[in-house]
Amino acid sequence: MSQRLAIIGNQAFAMRNFRGPLIAAAAAKGVEVVALAPDYTAADRAAIRSLGGTPRDYPLRRASISPVHDLLTVRTLGQQLKELAPDVVLSFSSKPSVFGTIAAARAGVARRFALIEGLGHAFIEARGIKSVLLRHVVSMLYRASLSQATAALFLNDDDRDEFIQRRLVDPAKALTLGAIGVDLESWSPAPPVTNPITFLFVGRLLREKGIFEFATAARKIKARHPNVRFIVLGAPDPNPSSITVDQARAWAAEGTIDWHGHVDVKPWLEKASVFVLPSYREGVPRSTQEAMAMARPVITTDVPGCRETIQNGENGVLVAPRDADALVQAMETFIADPPIIARMGEASRQIAERRFDMKQATARLMAAIGL
Repeated sequence: MSQRLAIIGNQAFAMRNFRGPLIAAAAAKGVEVVALAPDYTAADRAAIRSLGGTPRDYPLRRASISPVHDLLTVRTLGQQLKELAPDVVLSFSSKPSVFGTIAAARAGVARRFALIEGLGHAFIEARGIKSVLLRHVVSMLYRASLSQATAALFLNDDDRDEFIQRRLVDPAKALTLGAIGVDLESWSPAPPVTNPITFLFVGRLLREKGIFEFATAARKIKARHPNVRFIVLGAPDPNPSSITVDQARAWAAEGTIDWHGHVDVKPWLEKASVFVLPSYREGVPRSTQEAMAMARPVITTDVPGCRETIQNGENGVLVAPRDADALVQAMETFIADPPIIARMGEASRQIAERRFDMKQATARLMAAIGL
């Protein structure tokens, strides 16, 4: 009798983009996969079915802090999971990790896993009274839900250790998986770009992703090197730390950045010289792994998750977080010595082949959840 896996996420796009390899690998082993997300489009449904999974909707408001709606989410998920009767539930991202795990426990699912791919806004930006209160509430929710999990899966040791230190999870239930990885055949090396030198930022336009530091550094570099390009891919987000569309348009109008919104990343990586992610904290960023697989040097921050991708001075440069001047200095390194773009890009690809092979990462994840 085949097993049934229910995967619970917070976006259909994230389900197909980040859990697609797991869906395909599990389906290939004869596992019946149901992918639950709140915002399926026809294209998303078709993509999940093409991978061998079954798409299913459930109600979730990613940015809402309404207890009434959150309780409705848990109740609806619990009812759906009772109906589906999966052998395994894997929940990923913050709200599904909490609500999905609680709902799975209430539905009597035997194996319940929470994939924690980063600490999120509540932990990174807890600076005011509201933020501290939010972190307290989120901590209580994690503590309650992870006590009912079979295991909590982390991408890096720093996140795992912080959850243990904050007593959010039993150390015996906390497991570090490592990076989720990328398809090294699909994300293949591209020729280096040195004319014009082009720095690329990819991600949701959140303060904690370092978008303000990137824009500030771009403005300073452009004043000295007007031909250097700065490209931003990504859209504003319901997250409270997101910049607005008007802010992104203003930066583009003044010539600081070229902003292209939420688009296919690969063609722009081909046009980029250096990938830049000045994030305040990550799990292990998929965007950086994709850039490395395409033989791009990386400038990123010396923080948990980001530092796992870089061997400083070999395939890129590590900088302090929240420091636009440090970012400028790192960018100037490539502007002053363009040949290192090719050398560091080649090193990035080699590291990606050793550490970020999606096939190996998916096998680790499947083994962790018992498939």
